[in-house]
Amino acid sequence: MRADKRIVASLVLALSAGCQSAVAPEIARPAEAETWAEQAAAEQAFRIIHVVSNGWHTGIVLARSDLAHGDIPEINDFPEAKFFEFSWGDARYFPAPEKGLAMVISALFTPTPAVLHLAGLPAEPRKVFPNAEIVELQLSSTGLQNLVAYIGDSFDRGAADSGFPGLYRFSRFYPATGRFHMFNTCNTWTARGLKTAGIPLTVSGTLQAEELMAQLR
Repeated sequence: MRADKRIVASLVLALSAGCQSAVAPEIARPAEAETWAEQAAAEQAFRIIHVVSNGWHTGIVLARSDLAHGDIPEINDFPEAKFFEFSWGDARYFPAPEKGLAMVISALFTPTPAVLHLAGLPAEPRKVFPNAEIVELQLSSTGLQNLVAYIGDSFDRGAADSGFPGLYRFSRFYPATGRFHMFNTCNTWTARGLKTAGIPLTVSGTLQAEELMAQLR
């Protein structure tokens, strides 16, 4: 019972600071990493992406040069951007300027609608987010295509709401597919996208940002 209470407390603390929590991931086996690297090398077409973490919340950063016209139409809202950060979260909690306990509990324990936060970065991510942890990853061309498709499919373009201002002057929120809850967090969304790109990591149980970043390191 005490252990259960500690887990719930950890989840509430994580969400109140930015995203969510708990459960230790399984670190990928070296053989899996070698297979992935060999496949990418065989294609001879590496692409660089970045994963950004503020300690609680994670996002994926793609370069404009790696996105073909029409891949993700929403990037046209940021014509001057050189990079784009994509992240996913609870539709009510994520955009809220003030986040109360009731909102935290609702987001964690009740499956709720989601939003995507798209930031059109004016410079490379390390300059825009100097205090964040940023991991650079190499993808094969096929892996990048799969990741772009995953992100594109995460936008709910059939929703009546077409979006609203984001957390920064250079960002917007958009309706997203999926339902947010304590076992499907922003970090789970990021991990699932990277998995589709061919990166050997564990998605199940990857709820906290640190659990994901530890695997990527």
